Amino acid sequence: MIQSRSAREVIFLLSSKIVNHTLLALFLSLILAACGGSPSQPEARTLTVYAAASLTDAFTEMGSAFEASHPGVTLVFNFGGSQNLRTQIEQGAPADVFASANAKEMEALVALDLVAPDAPRVFLTNQLVVILPKNNPAGIASLEDLSKSGLKLVLAADEVPAGKYARQILENLGALYGADYSDKVLANVVSNEDNIRQAVTKVQLGEADASIVYISDAVAVPELQKIEIPADMNVIAGYPIAVLAESANSDLANEFIDYVLSSEGGATLRKWGFTPVGP
Repeated sequence: MIQSRSAREVIFLLSSKIVNHTLLALFLSLILAACGGSPSQPEARTLTVYAAASLTDAFTEMGSAFEASHPGVTLVFNFGGSQNLRTQIEQGAPADVFASANAKEMEALVALDLVAPDAPRVFLTNQLVVILPKNNPAGIASLEDLSKSGLKLVLAADEVPAGKYARQILENLGALYGADYSDKVLANVVSNEDNIRQAVTKVQLGEADASIVYISDAVAVPELQKIEIPADMNVIAGYPIAVLAESANSDLANEFIDYVLSSEGGATLRKWGFTPVGP
């Protein structure tokens, strides 16, 4: 026989169950929190890396891999001429890591105590090559041809590491093509760029007949023609990397550098035309 209940009794029973379920849920949540069972979101952190323009492709790829293995971490890159990046850091721009295309800019930061003296590590070497537009309208067939009057040559500016290396190579080639070879080639320069990527772009666009760039830059533009520079006339550029002394994320910055120096990081560097240097 089914007994009927008053409306008041039904409401009381339902209210009791709701209260009991609420208390139980609260109790369980407290137990989970005490045991660490409640899932937590990874801490959001940003790592700012200032790097030479020639590292754009390699570091962008490594940055994506580093973020994937470090949930909550975002890498922000500032690519440019090493001399400009150094100036920005000197003027107080917030950064965690600096990777330069030469030792000079890194040493300047060490002298100002912005990088610890024992922090910089050379992590790769690079060399240079001549690039030409795809259709080579000037008909350049050799390094000697760069001295022909009327060519449009674009280089990185003298204060840019790649620009300084290019001019050193031209001096070296004077041993093959005559003491005035460098002067003749430099007389063809129609533009001096703030970073090496700008020089590459002008050749791509057909605004220049040739440029002297890093091998890594040439790898990034396979459609362009290339003329190799003999090893004994070329320059080996060493790239140092370091955590900045005032980094707010020094532990994470060191983890990124360790990744750059790892076998996985080295494979990415080789892919983009660099020669990695181990830890």
